[in-house]
Amino acid sequence: MKQIIALGGGGFLMEPNNPLLDSYILAQSKKERPKICFIPTASGDSENATLRFYEFFTQQNCQPSHLSLFKPPTRDIERFILEKDIIYVGGGNTKNLLAIWKDWGLDGILRKAWEQGIVLAGISAGSICWFEEGVTDSFGEGLEPIKALGFLKGSNCPHYDGEEDRRPTYRQLVEEKKLQAGIAADDGVAVHYVDQEIERVVSSRPKAKAYEVSFDGHIRETEVPTIFLGA
Repeated sequence: MKQIIALGGGGFLMEPNNPLLDSYILAQSKKERPKICFIPTASGDSENATLRFYEFFTQQNCQPSHLSLFKPPTRDIERFILEKDIIYVGGGNTKNLLAIWKDWGLDGILRKAWEQGIVLAGISAGSICWFEEGVTDSFGEGLEPIKALGFLKGSNCPHYDGEEDRRPTYRQLVEEKKLQAGIAADDGVAVHYVDQEIERVVSSRPKAKAYEVSFDGHIRETEVPTIFLGA
C-alpha cells in the first residue's frame, strides 16, 4: 500500500500545541514505535524547524531522526531512508527542494520508499512536491506554477485559506490551464492518499476544508468531505 499525506498547513511547524495531524500521521504506519525522518531541505535545513520536530516527536511513541543534505549523516542516503517507516517533509522553497533532491538522487529514493510502503508526508512545499504540479511562491514576488515529482496526479495548492492570494491565484491558474485540475487544502487539513486516490481528508481545525478545483468552461470548486480529528 502506497501512502502520501499532504498537509495544506498545520502540524508541529504551524500548530505546536495541536498534535492532531501529527498524531494521525504517526498512526498510519501501523508500527508500535515507527521510525520517522524529517527532511527540512525546503527551509535550507533550518535548525529551528529541525529543533521543533524533535521537541514534538521525542515526546511521542516513535523514533525520530532527520536528513540534512547540507550536512549528510551518511554516504548511503538510500539505506538511511529505506529503513524508516515515515518520511515527513517540511515547508519552504519548493523549487530549491526539487533541485537539491534531484542532484542528490533523493527524488528516486523517495519514489522507491513510497513504492515499498513507507508513508510520505509533508506540509506546504512538502505537500506540493508529491504532485505533478503546484502553485508556489518559490520564485520571489507572487505565486506561480511549478512542475513537481508526479507521484500524485494533478496539481496542489496548500494554505488555501491561510494566505490571501492563494485561493484566487490557484483558481485563475486552473482556469487559464496553466495548472491542471487538482486539490486545494486549508491550513490544518491533511489529504490522505492511498495508491494515488484520496482515502480521506482530515483536519485539526473544525472549519478547515479541502477542495477539488477544476475548469470545464467555468471554474468549479467542490468541497471534499473532511473529518475533524478533534470531534
